[in-house]
Amino acid sequence: MIHRLTALALPLSVALCAASSVLADDTTAELCAEAEERYVEMFGAPSAEAEGVVVVKMYKYNFCPAAITVPVGTTVRWANVDKRTSHSVKVPDEPESDRAFPEEVIEFTFLTEGDQDYLCGPHWETQKMIGMVTVVAE
Repeated sequence: MIHRLTALALPLSVALCAASSVLADDTTAELCAEAEERYVEMFGAPSAEAEGVVVVKMYKYNFCPAAITVPVGTTVRWANVDKRTSHSVKVPDEPESDRAFPEEVIEFTFLTEGDQDYLCGPHWETQKMIGMVTVVAE
């Protein structure tokens, strides 16, 4: 079903921040690889093969990828690849989408340039489920 819509000492602290960033990137990469595997299981093909849209997977309270850059006029499809959790999408100045349950998607076409944070209505505060779309002129 498709639902449509019409966020110590200075050298040691720097090293710790860099290390935690690398660990977070590794964890995110693993999580997003799992999300892609689930997507293929559910939809039968890699997300990159979806025609006419850019796919973002919703998985384990994350958007995968969390940040994308698209040209004006691009439709983004958020696919829920979780097993039991529903998610929604809230983009600025638009009503929140209906919830997408596992194997359902939400789509929105971005017509305005700029950085646009979006979030999952039920999970942005407790799980920090926030993403970013940067929309650029073609």
